[in-house]
Amino acid sequence: MNVFEKLYQELKKEYGRPKGQWKLWCKRPKTEEEREEVIIGAILTQRTNWKNVELALNNLKKAKINSLKDIYRLGAKRLAPLIRPSGFYQVKAQYLFNLARFIIENYDSLIRMKKAGLEELREELLKLKGIGPETCDSILLYALDKPVFVIDEYTRRLVKKHYLAPQVNYYFLQKLFEKNLRKDFRLYQDFHALVVINGKNARISVVDL
Repeated sequence: MNVFEKLYQELKKEYGRPKGQWKLWCKRPKTEEEREEVIIGAILTQRTNWKNVELALNNLKKAKINSLKDIYRLGAKRLAPLIRPSGFYQVKAQYLFNLARFIIENYDSLIRMKKAGLEELREELLKLKGIGPETCDSILLYALDKPVFVIDEYTRRLVKKHYLAPQVNYYFLQKLFEKNLRKDFRLYQDFHALVVINGKNARISVVDL
């Protein structure tokens, strides 16, 4: 067992199955509606906390905007007030509309999108304004079950704390985690979620790694 596998086992022992936001994000299998909620959440969570995202998601549900097709039909201008609690709502409304339009016009459904290759999807998503590596990979991993490890600030802090890598560049760390773990989207989902949960709780020191 290498240091990355040991870290995962320690986090799993401490927290069990991911809870809260991650209960849906790590659910397997997901319905198409649940996958779409993950995609919407991946945009809304940029530069804000999950409580604000939940308020925005509740607004969408009350307005019966429950799918990417609903967002596509609604348009960015009418979407913006509904997601106001998430902050930067006008920008995020445009990002979300652009993403919904891309998915609907190119794939029609997430079932079809899920069949596309990882590298192809990644290249396409990164061309969309407002979709950086972390958001892109969150969509690929949690909504489309693609085996790609998500790197975020909590991951970087953990790496620095335990001296797991000489640098914290996104792609360097991503390759490092993927090289040291079996290629399994289920493992990647749970591991990343537990890293975030731990980062927010700041309880696991894992001093004897």
